[in-house]
Amino acid sequence: MMDKQLELDVIKKTLCEVYEQRIPFNKIIGIRIDSLSADNTRIRFQMKKKLIGNYVKEVLHGGVISAVLDVAGGITASFGVLLKMVGEPFEEIERRLSKIGTIDLRVDYLRPGAGKYFESTSSIMRAGRRVTVTRMELVNDEGLLVAVGTGTYLVG
Repeated sequence: MMDKQLELDVIKKTLCEVYEQRIPFNKIIGIRIDSLSADNTRIRFQMKKKLIGNYVKEVLHGGVISAVLDVAGGITASFGVLLKMVGEPFEEIERRLSKIGTIDLRVDYLRPGAGKYFESTSSIMRAGRRVTVTRMELVNDEGLLVAVGTGTYLVG
């Protein structure tokens, strides 16, 4: 059990590094993974001037909202796949991770993205051998729901 837990910790660390450091756009947004489990993922980012879409109201750009929801769903789908790969060689895990991609993304914008920081959560609705469907939410620092989304990801 200890070896599997250690390997699971390595998988989590690798996934966080990929999504936080290796994807340039995620670095621009400043995404940080707060929690990662089989049931739920939570990411967070701070409001910055370069993320503004409406300069008068100083709210998030809709593309940033969409991208963050996609990242949250992608992390959740990726982690679900990697959980099944505990015990596999690291090279195989990296290869599999590189093939995961978004098939479809639906975003419902509920209110302007005003806030000091934002959190996005994601959970798996359905996980199949080839496709995973996730549900995502984005809230501001006051807990107000800014947007929701559904993402479909190719995982196999």
